[in-house]
Amino acid sequence: MTYVYSRRMSRIPVTGIGVVAPGAIGLDAFRTLLDSGRTAISAVDRFDTTGLRSHNAALIRDFKAKDYIAPMKMRRMNALSRYAVAAAKLAIDDTGAALDSPRTGVALGTAFGPVQTSVDYMREYVEKGAALAPPQLFAESVANAPGSHIAIEWGFRGFNITVTQRESSALAAAMYATSQMIKGAVDCALIGGVEEVNDMLFSVLDRVGALAGEMKPFDRHRNGFAIGEGSAILVCGNAGQKRYAWLSGFGIGRDITASISDWGEGAGAVVDAMRRAIDDAGIEPRDISAVYASANGTVRGDRLEIAALQKLFGGAVPPVVATKGYFGEYAAGGALQLVAAVLALTDQVLHASCGYSEADTEMRFELVRERRPANVRHVLVNSLSAGGGVLCAVLSREDA
Repeated sequence: MTYVYSRRMSRIPVTGIGVVAPGAIGLDAFRTLLDSGRTAISAVDRFDTTGLRSHNAALIRDFKAKDYIAPMKMRRMNALSRYAVAAAKLAIDDTGAALDSPRTGVALGTAFGPVQTSVDYMREYVEKGAALAPPQLFAESVANAPGSHIAIEWGFRGFNITVTQRESSALAAAMYATSQMIKGAVDCALIGGVEEVNDMLFSVLDRVGALAGEMKPFDRHRNGFAIGEGSAILVCGNAGQKRYAWLSGFGIGRDITASISDWGEGAGAVVDAMRRAIDDAGIEPRDISAVYASANGTVRGDRLEIAALQKLFGGAVPPVVATKGYFGEYAAGGALQLVAAVLALTDQVLHASCGYSEADTEMRFELVRERRPANVRHVLVNSLSAGGGVLCAVLSREDA
């Protein structure tokens, strides 16, 4: 018997979306945020930023966890877990169908995990001793707590994995989950990212010079990013009747020129990862309708992506959209970036790039400045993380 490989078998549909984002709770609100062209980054009022260089972040406001989680269960969850469980509920409700518990997996990404809970636990441990340190805090101090709560809440017994790969965490989780669905390990998976902004994380990032007063992706005056929080979850695979888009290809690479905490100059590694994602989708570079970029306002990171895009596409770079100016950087931003690309395919639009005003002198391509209708068939999503990790994905409108 001869086995004939079919590209159709490797495309995984997105059937439900849940969003808990800065300035947008729910998919419709997130769509409205993107359509508005206005950033959700604003002055920090959760903790004191006196003496720091940056004072802005994309924070969750007007979120009521009790609207999504039963009170007794909510008491056992920190903010990180509440964001993820609420986004999961929104995604499952959006799917409109019951998920097969034994055949459903969970794959989340987070750059830093429950930093605040770890701080709280260690404070209790030091002040009261090991015997009196709250075990509930310890249980929530690990990065995989949000994914575990999701699996427990709905009884999912497929794989449960949490990826920590800095800016690329959510896309790395998506790649893993997609590979498992293609293998037949599960029929369906909840894929996404979650992040929380807290005093310690913000202070550390500010003091190492990573944060900026204003987030300006691809702009010639960029000097850093704004951190964001929240969660976005996509239900993917054999569930429900909706088909927002298809996950159709992934590529992974490593820029060996990068330092442990910065981006390098290895444009070739980024080009290879983009090309692998495009090849995996069974298409050509000329078939890409738009690029939803990794750009986050860092000098070296944005320069690296500019060089890679121009090296891969030459003088025919498709329209490029930079979305992180809406909702900030890190794992939640990576998942929200993925949702934005899905909406580009679903709504047949290209969103305005947020925070950009004056082009980098090295840019030789169009950065989308205003929201506009477009014929969008395939979107390339890039994620370049400090330290050299490169993840790229192709989302497609058709299952073919």
